[in-house]
Parts: sequence; structure tokens; C-alpha cells
Amino acid sequence: MKIRSIEFHDFQKCMSLLDMLDDTQFVLKYNRELEIKFEEMIEWFIKTKLGIFTRSIPPYTADNQKLSLLQLYLMVKSNGGYKNVIDNNLWAVVAKDMGYDYTDGEFMRIMYAMYLDVLVYYYKFKIVQEKAMKKEADEDIAGPSVRDQERRRSVSDVQEDDAKQYFALFAGSDWHGMKKLHKRRRFDFGQAARALDEANKSVLKNSSKLN
Repeated sequence: MKIRSIEFHDFQKCMSLLDMLDDTQFVLKYNRELEIKFEEMIEWFIKTKLGIFTRSIPPYTADNQKLSLLQLYLMVKSNGGYKNVIDNNLWAVVAKDMGYDYTDGEFMRIMYAMYLDVLVYYYKFKIVQEKAMKKEADEDIAGPSVRDQERRRSVSDVQEDDAKQYFALFAGSDWHGMKKLHKRRRFDFGQAARALDEANKSVLKNSSKLN
């Protein structure tokens, strides 16, 4: 009932669902229900938040098999996250662990970039933002002397340090290019949409190869 009651009207609901996925036993027990809600979340995020209506949800492989976005999310997460998969070239491993061929690794990379990358990035961004806001509130309670001392490092610096540890950088970007985004303290959906447009171009470029 907890899963079924989730309706996606704001990103806080997305965070609630993603938080549930930290519990492996819970995921195994309610995999089917979570699969349905995960697709609803992706559809809401891509269409409502990013304003993109050209993607089929769920996506399908070249041989018309449904690709589980939930499974892809969990597999990348279990392999250390997007950045670790990219840095260590683990897409072939992700594909094989999902029941596909090693040669489908590039397809998995593109699907992650198109459907999950910006969502996960924004999720991590909100976690760090909330942490920074809590730190700021705790400093206010602690009193002026502690507050003045601690604020030598700005909240944006706290966000940047945590971002280096948590954020999955989306396709085609590097840390230098993302630092400006973190320092603005607001997520730029325009930049996110541009990143996904680049992913769309990548799909078109590789379509003949995938088919």
C-alpha cells in the first residue's frame, strides 16, 4: 500500500521511492510493484520536469524486449554508481549481469544517459542541498561565535565537497563543467534538458549499430 499510494506531483515523491530502493530485501519482496512505480516516476520526471515527450517508457531493445529501468538503475548502483561504471568501463558487465550480451554495454550506457542519469544527479543534488541547509540551521542554533567560525566555508563549498563524493556526472560532462552548476545552488533543468538532447543525438548516431 505504501508503494501504491505514491503519486508523483513533486520531486520529493521521487526521493521517497529512490530511498526505498536502498533496502535490498524490500526490493526483492516488492519488485513488481516497484517496477511499475519506477516507470511512473521516470515518465513524470522526463515529461513533466524536463518537458521531453519523444521517449517511449519503458524503452525496448532492438529485438523488441522491454528494458527494465529499475533493474538498470539497481545494477549500475550495485557496481559503484554511474561515475564508477564510466571510469572503469563496466557497461559490458552491467549488460551481462542484466541477462544481455557483453556487446550490449553501449546500449545500456545510452539508455542510462537518456532515462536515468539526470534523475539520479538531481536526487544526489537534493540530498546534498538538504544536508547543507541542515548544517546552516544547526549553526544558527549553535550561536553567533560558532556560526561565524563555521561560515568561513560557505554552504556552496559544503555542497561542492559532498558533490565530488556523491554526484553521478551525466554523459559528456566533466567535474570542471559541473562546478558552476553546484555553486548556483539550484538545479538547472535547461542544462539537464540539453544534456539529454545530446543523449538523443547519441542514440540516433548509434541506431544503425544497435539494430
